[in-house]
Amino acid sequence: MAAHSDGGHTAIVIGGGLAGMLAVTALLGRVDTITVVERDRYPQEPAFRKGVPQARHLHILLSGGERALEELLPGTAAALTGAGARSLYLPRDLLTRTPTGWQRRFDERRHRTLSVTRPVLDAVVREQALRAAAASATRVEVLEATEAVGLTGDADRVTGVRIRPRDGGPGGRAERALPAALVVDASGRGSRSPQWFTALGRAAPQEETVDAGLAYATRMYRPEDPATAPDAGVNVPGWPGCPRGAAYVPVEDGKWLLTLSGVRGHHPPTDAAEFTAFTATIGDPYVHELLARAEPLSPVHGFRDTCNRRRHYERPGALPEGFLVLGDAGCTFNPVYGQGMSVAALGALAVRTTLADGGLRPGATAAAQRAVARSVEPAWLAAVGSDRPYAGPADTTPGPGERLTTWYLDRLAARAAIDPVVGAAFRDVFCLTAPPARLLAPRIVLRTVFLPRRPGLPAPPAVERG
Repeated sequence: MAAHSDGGHTAIVIGGGLAGMLAVTALLGRVDTITVVERDRYPQEPAFRKGVPQARHLHILLSGGERALEELLPGTAAALTGAGARSLYLPRDLLTRTPTGWQRRFDERRHRTLSVTRPVLDAVVREQALRAAAASATRVEVLEATEAVGLTGDADRVTGVRIRPRDGGPGGRAERALPAALVVDASGRGSRSPQWFTALGRAAPQEETVDAGLAYATRMYRPEDPATAPDAGVNVPGWPGCPRGAAYVPVEDGKWLLTLSGVRGHHPPTDAAEFTAFTATIGDPYVHELLARAEPLSPVHGFRDTCNRRRHYERPGALPEGFLVLGDAGCTFNPVYGQGMSVAALGALAVRTTLADGGLRPGATAAAQRAVARSVEPAWLAAVGSDRPYAGPADTTPGPGERLTTWYLDRLAARAAIDPVVGAAFRDVFCLTAPPARLLAPRIVLRTVFLPRRPGLPAPPAVERG
């Protein structure tokens, strides 16, 4: 393993949330010491944290993300279900309303999606990661209530991180430098790495954005009578003719989360009465009717930072030696698609696999960043394809290839709602278990392009047994 003269066989991970803990797991056995720099203090029990602004909203782990998480931290899926996470098999356990009707519920068992609140997810993954660290040869230290304020090094190589405590103490808020052979930015949507690059005399990475102008709001409920609760989650996404949507999904302890969404000019309100009224304006009355039999358990919480943003750290010359970016710090998606956690797990697995051969040899971080980018691509294409019709004038202009892809994916999604063959391929890619090329198999193309569009079902359907 190569080592930098000041940092030795050490790594620093900026951010101790989900992506940060996955980064720690990916580096176990590759370095001697890992220091995690976390702005918050971890709660004693699962609780919402200020440093995770999306925490009160829906979170799902797609089957591709679950498989990656299990490879990184065996037993984590069982620990999540033991903590109350709900298992939803797609499309059997999710009622989905398309622009032309309800999707058929094929009794398909290939794709399990875990639905869980973010505090429980973070607590379980953190416990699993730190337990794995304790059993490894790598020493892990977590600096809570500490923020990273910059990088050390120069334009060619990062050599560490400048940090300072957030809550004073004997040393006040004095800055100090931590040296490292590798720095991983897993700080999330608020990453300041582009600004830190400028301070090092290096150009920020090329950035690509597609912003649907979507906002969403979430409230927690409990059905008044569990026997009359729906037997599946409910998804009524917006579409151009009705740009308001809803997702009503079970989580732990018999609770359900309702997230309402809307694009420009159709943002859901955070007032409780107006929030309920908004449910009557989405593309189907089903969710509104369900709320009449449910008790609200929380205030309404809003969120508006939903832009798809991709920073191309993987491109030639974009990354200094000794630096790596993982999770939302590099590529962040419209959260309404539920891809972010799964992509973080897939990216961490790509890092571990890439560094397995030669550790921190010269060029290793660039190779790992390229592997992370490859793991991101399917989710990025899906999110951008769905959001492009709502994009604003400031967004990256699509080329002819992207326009054709958007047209094809729109037609494919409509066909997938009623066709078990196309639907299976669509779910393989959406759940991040197959590459986008799966959607271009001759059988799928023929059924998508040449078979006629047909309406979905007129009411929420029962499961279709094979």
